[in-house]
Amino acid sequence: MSETYLCGGCGIELQTEDKEALGYVPASSLKNEDVLCKRCFQLKHYNKHTPVSLTEDDFLTMVSSISNTKGLVVHLVDLFDVNGTLINNLSRIVGDKPIILVGNKVDLLPKSTNLRKVSQWLKKLANEANLNVINVFLISSETGLGMKEVAKEMEFQRKGHNIYVVGVTNVGKSTFINKYIDNATGLKEVITTSYFPGTTLGFIDIPLDDNTSLIDTPGIVNSEQMAHYVSNKDLKLITPRKEVKARNYQLNSGQTLFIGGLGRFDFIKGDKETFVCYFSNEVPIHRTKLENADNLYENNIGNLLSPPNKETLETLPEMTENTFKISPGQYDIVFPGLGWITTKTGDITVSAHSPKGTATSIRQSFF
Repeated sequence: MSETYLCGGCGIELQTEDKEALGYVPASSLKNEDVLCKRCFQLKHYNKHTPVSLTEDDFLTMVSSISNTKGLVVHLVDLFDVNGTLINNLSRIVGDKPIILVGNKVDLLPKSTNLRKVSQWLKKLANEANLNVINVFLISSETGLGMKEVAKEMEFQRKGHNIYVVGVTNVGKSTFINKYIDNATGLKEVITTSYFPGTTLGFIDIPLDDNTSLIDTPGIVNSEQMAHYVSNKDLKLITPRKEVKARNYQLNSGQTLFIGGLGRFDFIKGDKETFVCYFSNEVPIHRTKLENADNLYENNIGNLLSPPNKETLETLPEMTENTFKISPGQYDIVFPGLGWITTKTGDITVSAHSPKGTATSIRQSFF
């Protein structure tokens, strides 16, 4: 190949020599208008996901190459995994560009959610990370909710320069861009989307005019994401697809809730309390006595307590515990990549368990 071609799905440079290497495409396909590499073709038409060998440093090196260019950065985060998808060092990666922070999957939050509180919380986290955020939007890239507002702001703030869409793997960047392009031009599925991490492997340029582009950047690998510890089948189960329904549990101290087998919540001390659980509707929750919790986990992980399935169990890290003493008020105990449990009165002590590397946390409630 003397001329350089890029995959229309993941942005990687195409090659016709090595069928097993990234970017392979049959030579006869290069004459097509929209060319997909073998990996993206299988992903789009057969939902077959082929893992890639790119490292976290590879992704960071590619994305940091935009630091010396002018433009606007749109940083997409997952509202069900903000801790795992907010890139705290983003300003060091992309330079001093202005940033629009976009919280995705707002349509999946319960209708009782106070969206103003969600926006304020995102602004607070961005300020703590010293990100140059000029505005915050809550959207659904799946349904298009909020897309017109953020698109208008993107056009205004880019000042005639490129727009770089940045996020960690599996945050929904490609779906966001496809919805943006669909609203602007009517074109659908411009780039490949999937449940699986690491779909985009290079820059994908979508022209905005003769001189500038909307650019989908490779997803930055964050090892704290739950998505990197579970099988593809489990990832589909724990990823909400419909509005999350509240599940209420009245607990006495000395009781435990298991979120499948990927999370555990212990009520250690306090008066009888109602805890409200917000997780994918597909994930079962089991209640037991705290004194029985260890045995239940050891004897039922992967069976009664699932997900995880057998494939996930092969690589799932051991569970680690965080203890929280909660003063009166409404708080959310957050399980990254899964969801959260809301406590309504406080003056209690609880423990939250999650796979090592996906640390639980606490925040003021959105409700």
